[in-house]
Amino acid sequence: MKVRFLLDENLPPRLKPAVLRYNAQIDIIRMGDDGAPPLGTSDPDILKHAEETRYVLVTNNRKSMPVHIAEHAALGRHHWGVLRIRSSATIRQVIEEVALIWEASDAEEWIDRDDWIPL
Repeated sequence: MKVRFLLDENLPPRLKPAVLRYNAQIDIIRMGDDGAPPLGTSDPDILKHAEETRYVLVTNNRKSMPVHIAEHAALGRHHWGVLRIRSSATIRQVIEEVALIWEASDAEEWIDRDDWIPL
């Protein structure tokens, strides 16, 4: 199965269209889109949704997300990957890394993986 991406609402709104311009085949949605949680959804509920719909969560939440991931796991739950964006990352780096992950890996490789962009 190909990797699918869910963009956190705090990422720049222009990121999704930029990824799709880079490669229109990438399955990417943003919080508030059809099929995504509504804006303002709590981080624990975002993780639940991403797990249930098999989306890798892309977020710039570097502080509290590790806590939410640990709590999610403590409940016996899993996730389909979380990519946290480093504060030094450029939009171009994020686009290229998302495209690389989509092209070079399968969704199952990201189960319970917590990583950084750039990798």
